Amino acid sequence: MITAQMVKELRERTGAGMMECKKALNESNGDLEKAVEILRERGLAAAAKKAGRVASEGLVETYISDDKKSGSIVEINCETDFVSANEEFASLSKNIAKQVASTNAKTIDELIEEKYIADNNISIKDAVTALIAKLGENMAVRRFNRFSIDKGVVHSYIHGGGRIGVLVEVACEKESDEVATVAKDVAMQVAAANPLFLSRDQVDNDTLAKEREIYKVQAMNEGKPEHIAEKMVEGRIQKYYKENCLLEQVWIRNSDLTITKYLQEKSKEIGAPITVTRFVRFEKGEGIEKKEENFAEEVRKQMQQG
Repeated sequence: MITAQMVKELRERTGAGMMECKKALNESNGDLEKAVEILRERGLAAAAKKAGRVASEGLVETYISDDKKSGSIVEINCETDFVSANEEFASLSKNIAKQVASTNAKTIDELIEEKYIADNNISIKDAVTALIAKLGENMAVRRFNRFSIDKGVVHSYIHGGGRIGVLVEVACEKESDEVATVAKDVAMQVAAANPLFLSRDQVDNDTLAKEREIYKVQAMNEGKPEHIAEKMVEGRIQKYYKENCLLEQVWIRNSDLTITKYLQEKSKEIGAPITVTRFVRFEKGEGIEKKEENFAEEVRKQMQQG
């Protein structure tokens, strides 16, 4: 059964009309991802990034060492924005982010079993459990990452009070304040433009194959012959690279430059190559399916039970 909520969610993700969304959901038997593809093939939807489904509360927190050679990022989830604004929850998030910067843990399970940086008598897991008991709301350390570099800097950027967090690693053989400025600019670019890859070399074959298929169906639906459709696909793939690969994106602060050209200019200024080696961007709750509470339905069930 296709519900109004499903239609609403598809409209929000694609910008397509209500009837088109309903038809696509019917064709996909209620599969939201397939419905997005159907709408894109018909040219009725913009490319939907998987990271667009923000559905839970909490904070993204970062930590940078004093020498800017290492840093970390962590996402801690909770159930409501009320708790995410709580000082103790914020403090827990900051402490765990700092601990992640020096951890050897590879997984969440390994991390939460470590002794908590703010109290060596308990583990991170115990600290989270204690705060759950105190605030009466479920919480979880969802994911983390850490960077460390010898020649260059690690920089972080937090947007929207912990809604989006970015960690960027920039390499340069020459020590310069200008490298830190570049790292800051790149971190803000990642936050604003949400690149999915560093460069086109990192775009996996499965992603490319899926995009090619969608673009070809789009072109064929526009009535183009197959040989013309193939050329259009290649053009749209180039556009995909420019939109989703950080180094090919237009710089948000100067539309005359791509990030690559900006890095080249700054490299000339200081007399040494500056390169972005990696980045990570966490958006609070992305990809987590949030349970929609239907108050009227809840009341109806309670009345039936009564």
